Amino acid sequence: MTKLQDALPRVSQRERLPISALIALFTAGFITTLTEALPAGVLPQMSHALGVSESVAGQTVTIYALATMLTAIPVSIATTSWPRRRLLVFALAGFLVANLVTAVSLDYAITMIARFIAGAASGVTWSLLGGYAQRITPDALKGRAMAFAFAGTPVALSLGVPVGAILGQRVGWQVTFGLMTVLTGVLIVWTLWKLPDVSGQQAGERLPLPHLLRIKGLRTILLVTGVYVLAHTILYTYIAPVLAGVGLGDQVQWILLDFGITSIVSIWLTGLFVDRHHRRLVILSTGFFAAAAVALALWSMNPIVDYLAAGVWGLAFGGAATLFQGALMAASREHADAAQPPQVTMWNGGIGLGGLIGGLLLAGLGSESLLIAVALLVVSTVVVVISARGHAFPGPGDRRL
Repeated sequence: MTKLQDALPRVSQRERLPISALIALFTAGFITTLTEALPAGVLPQMSHALGVSESVAGQTVTIYALATMLTAIPVSIATTSWPRRRLLVFALAGFLVANLVTAVSLDYAITMIARFIAGAASGVTWSLLGGYAQRITPDALKGRAMAFAFAGTPVALSLGVPVGAILGQRVGWQVTFGLMTVLTGVLIVWTLWKLPDVSGQQAGERLPLPHLLRIKGLRTILLVTGVYVLAHTILYTYIAPVLAGVGLGDQVQWILLDFGITSIVSIWLTGLFVDRHHRRLVILSTGFFAAAAVALALWSMNPIVDYLAAGVWGLAFGGAATLFQGALMAASREHADAAQPPQVTMWNGGIGLGGLIGGLLLAGLGSESLLIAVALLVVSTVVVVISARGHAFPGPGDRRL
């Protein structure tokens, strides 16, 4: 017990998490992730209502990620001087409109336009969450605040999507998007009430992208982020055919539940330890994912291995957003606001490429090739993280110059 207490950051009575404000950021992340992933849970009903095949309806997820990737940097540049709360409310209003249109539209083209708007709003939201959480929190708790803000993602994936799928089957997929619209409206009111405002940057203070990418360690962090998310997306998107290929197609929902539960545990553990053990946690995150991927590539025929690997994968992934964004902000320092949109672009580029590359591998080489590709990708991130001690992922005694 004493060792655990020593590992945790010491916090004075005055240094407390701004819980009410962080609830706003948590919920914004939850809505962002759930809006992106929800079509996957209601795809049959959605495709039937829109009069298209399931593969075509699935492009509502692709266009969302594409919009996020294309708009994160230019929108961030255009709104650099905006107060951060106003910008977040602007993004939430985009979600409200997009989900409302999706809820009432029976036209595929209109739905795709709405999904593009939602994806653009996502780019703005993801560019804000980490920096906002840090700027409203005492120094000793900044990592824990980021973990709180980013916890909305694993909660949305592990609980929100399955619940949305059940609601979609019982009351209709459009009602599900309608409930998302109502939740977004409530969040806008809560944000204006409970989230303190912070200033943006003057246009002249923002570092141009070419100069930004010269910051030591930044390109390494962006590379690791993109490759890690690419590997995760390939595995998460195509887990059903992978399991079906080894005769475990009826276990998909339970293995994903296993992944989701350990993801939530991961975000909690990350919040406890990230402020003092950031490098170790990054190594553990990439290392655990690599171990899970290699185990699946070698022994996926064994159900026990599949469940254990899914649990380890969840422990790896739950805190990943917090860890990578924390590394980015530490490296970019006063230029953190400008550095976050490129990371959002890399994250969503990994999502988009994961769906594309995974589909090509599955169609051309079969499900086993997916596991081999994931293992190779994530093992490479371990090598890079361990070697990037100087600037990208330094330890306590390796301070950046």
